Amino acid sequence: MNLIIDVGNSFVKLAVFKSNELIDKTIVEIDDLIGAVNLISEKYGSIKRAIVSSVGSLKNKDITEIKKHFELLVLNSETQLPFKNCYKTPKTLGVDRIALVCGSIGQFPGRNVLIIDAGTCVTYDFINSDNEYWGGAISPGISTRYKSLNNLTANLPLLELEMPKQIMGDSTEESIHSGVVYGILNEIDGVIESYKLKYSDLTVILTGGDAKFLSKQLKSSIFANPNFLLEGLNFILQFNSNE
Repeated sequence: MNLIIDVGNSFVKLAVFKSNELIDKTIVEIDDLIGAVNLISEKYGSIKRAIVSSVGSLKNKDITEIKKHFELLVLNSETQLPFKNCYKTPKTLGVDRIALVCGSIGQFPGRNVLIIDAGTCVTYDFINSDNEYWGGAISPGISTRYKSLNNLTANLPLLELEMPKQIMGDSTEESIHSGVVYGILNEIDGVIESYKLKYSDLTVILTGGDAKFLSKQLKSSIFANPNFLLEGLNFILQFNSNE
């Protein structure tokens, strides 16, 4: 059994895998990480290995504590990976994007795959059928778009995500919803179509916090999987296992 620890800026996702099966998942605030690790260690005594992926700030003392329970792999640019990294600046490639690419290799080997992670940012990552990663794109996510309209203008309110009634907003609030929601939907559909012009057999994965909302609205055929990053981290841990 494996423990997967995905550290964000404020919250941490912890997942327990038995082989490739996700059997437990919890989300805690970063200050509660070690307490959650202790509870999981007590509940699942057969966990031997763990992997940590951190885009936030994880303290060295927390890593030391986790190592008391498990054989720990800390994901970084030096970690052995199951693909050829053709990114021009490989050391700047985020560990979250690395995990997503590895998830695609585990589930769609030998395919041209575009992975879209819709969260605070929307990231696009492409790996071809020859197992070569070439990069992608980064753009503002839904919440970031709403916040930027409020932060960078004097009179626009901060709104929560809401599907607009129609594309033509008939009030300031409806206009904001239309601009944000249809803007990101058209962006994602457009990016997918651009890749399909070059790769007709493209497989598209959608994940991240906004995946459920977006998957219902997008025109393109996609696989929506909110746990794809966790599955990718589990694949990396298995790939680096000596067993």
